[in-house]
Amino acid sequence: MNKIWDVIVIGGGQAGLAAGYHLQKSKLPFLILESEERAAGSWPKYYDSLKLFSPARFSSLPGMKIPGEPERYPTKSEVISYLEDYQKYFNLPIVKNSKVISVVQENHVFTIQTASGSKYKSKTIINATGSFNNPFTPSIKGQELFMGRTIHSADYLTPEAFTNQRVVVVGSRNSAVQIAIELADVSNTTLAVRHPVKIVSQKILGRDLHFWLRIIGFDTFPFWKFGKTVPTSDSVIDSGNFKEPLDNGKPDQKQMFTSFFSEGVIWADGTKEPVDTVIFATGYRSNFPYLLEVEALDAEGNPMHAGGVSSSTPGLYYVGIEGQRSFASATLRGVGSDARYVVRKLLAYIETHK
Repeated sequence: MNKIWDVIVIGGGQAGLAAGYHLQKSKLPFLILESEERAAGSWPKYYDSLKLFSPARFSSLPGMKIPGEPERYPTKSEVISYLEDYQKYFNLPIVKNSKVISVVQENHVFTIQTASGSKYKSKTIINATGSFNNPFTPSIKGQELFMGRTIHSADYLTPEAFTNQRVVVVGSRNSAVQIAIELADVSNTTLAVRHPVKIVSQKILGRDLHFWLRIIGFDTFPFWKFGKTVPTSDSVIDSGNFKEPLDNGKPDQKQMFTSFFSEGVIWADGTKEPVDTVIFATGYRSNFPYLLEVEALDAEGNPMHAGGVSSSTPGLYYVGIEGQRSFASATLRGVGSDARYVVRKLLAYIETHK
């Protein structure tokens, strides 16, 4: 408790590891606090069939490439192994099972309290817990009456548990489509969507879509410097396995249901249909309650920052926020660049507060 670190990184997933890499190069004393037993971020919690939507060639953290054929799309288990190997290779100082519950700041020094009772002091903090640890489920009329099962895609792992069920998957992005397609092999599955799923090809002129995004500069364009929000895509990247089953109605698509009733859902046309399970693939929201006391969040709980530098709390930085600096932010291919930028800003801050 008496030691004052130069930097504490909150989160030991891909964003925290990328921050650790650049901090190690800077020679600053730092520590990474990870809430889980493994330093692999949210990856162990994702569904088993998940693959990266960008090829290995573009999906590595700084200083260490994902091993294997560069044009393949690494699986969930490969990414987890890569992240754990990354930590070991660079010998990054990670304290596991250290969930942060509060942060206070006094005289330019932060005090970080963990659920285990440990306290740490630091001149600066890099919050690297990312945007994928707080599943968002919309509030829908009658949901409390529904006798079936509702889960978020964050709790979905494999299709076997839903065999022969009537399943509705809510959403129209990559995860919703991938989950619904594999469920359609074992159950009667429907995608509940606001708009029909839009498919874009994974490859254009023989090259992966991400190659072209990088070539034209879109992937890394600094929208934030111009006061613009990074645009999001409502299209699904087709890895070659999506278009045919969707065209064949496995799964089919229906306009989003308007409400629940005790046995199922009521579709937009008023039809009532019994349903066993509804899976919400409806994304995630920011979740940084421990930063409330340092007044780092806006009224909706989102961090106030410019490119990862807190605009309200001096000495606080972020890596791993979706759209933080570019379209690639919060991805394996983007967190390294964001971490480099943030560490550079952090070094300048420490230099002026010696």
